[in-house]
Amino acid sequence: MRGLTIVVTTADAERLRGALVLAAAQAALGGAAAIFLQLDAVALLKAPLAAPRDTDHRAAGLPDLAILLADSLALGVAISACQSGLALSGMSAAELPDGVSVGGPIGFLQKMDDETRLLMA
Repeated sequence: MRGLTIVVTTADAERLRGALVLAAAQAALGGAAAIFLQLDAVALLKAPLAAPRDTDHRAAGLPDLAILLADSLALGVAISACQSGLALSGMSAAELPDGVSVGGPIGFLQKMDDETRLLMA
């Protein structure tokens, strides 16, 4: 199965939620999945991890953003935060949720191969 890589570029929680759902589905099917949060998107990982529409999602029987992130990591989705994004958001690597790594765009792209699907969220 071709790998799936998703880049989230804005601080829009619903875009991150969509990326996590797709990546988790890919991992559940046995494929490799990775998400790279670039620049402003890193701020979405600030504690406490929550999204404006979490209540709506819970009311519909869906997981909130924090649970979706934890489930995705448990399925083996590789999630990394941009170093520049950490600086922009005033965060340190120690403040990231457990399991989220720190990296830059060059290292992120070096991990991709010709078979990997790349999506922008």
